[in-house]
Amino acid sequence: MGLFDRLSRLIRANLNAFVSDAEDPIKILDQSVADMQEDLVKLRQAVAMAIASQKRLENQSNQAKEQIKNWFTRAELALKKGEDDLAREALSRKKTFQETYESLSTQFQTQNGQVEKLKKSLLLLERKIAEARTKKDMLKARAQAAKAQQQIQSAVGDLGSKSAMAAFERMEDKVEALEASGQAALELAGEDLESKFAALEGGDDIEKELEILRTQLKSGVEAIALPPSDLDVNEVKTVEIQEVEVELEEMKKSMDNS
Repeated sequence: MGLFDRLSRLIRANLNAFVSDAEDPIKILDQSVADMQEDLVKLRQAVAMAIASQKRLENQSNQAKEQIKNWFTRAELALKKGEDDLAREALSRKKTFQETYESLSTQFQTQNGQVEKLKKSLLLLERKIAEARTKKDMLKARAQAAKAQQQIQSAVGDLGSKSAMAAFERMEDKVEALEASGQAALELAGEDLESKFAALEGGDDIEKELEILRTQLKSGVEAIALPPSDLDVNEVKTVEIQEVEVELEEMKKSMDNS
């Protein structure tokens, strides 16, 4: 028995959740007001029927009252004429209508109370429907605003991963990366070209200096950097040649190492 209760509770819970998810606030509000309007129509019909019954009882009661007066007058007339039996019959009929009148009067009072209650219920329902219509418009506006806000938030959330905007941003980043890579390659190529020209220009300077040294050696000009000495001219020249050759070898080694 416990298992069936649990299954029944589970089924009801799932059905309630399904119905709750399927409910559209705007449609439910419209339907609720429509249902109340139908109840109002039915209540008006009930009030109309109750009033009609009240009027019918009132008319029947008035007719019974008139019959009471009528048969009492006839009883008096028969008694005056010495018709006791006829007077007795008239009083009997009067009594019957008296009982009918009392019964109808009781029913009329009861029906009158029912009519008053129905009228109050009708006024209350009309007031509630008017309030519901006003609230319905406000609630519908709030529901539509909330739904629009939810759609906006959903759209904004999708922009980061699934939308065309995300793809556009990825392509923009890719283009910027390609541009940066191309700029870096261009700068590297420029630096390599500058270094080559610098090497060539440096080589020209060395060749020029070497040519100057050769010219000085051929013309017998002393090196400015050599200190004065007591050696003769030939020895000085020999020393100069040796020093130049040493310096030349050092230059060559320096150039080879570079």
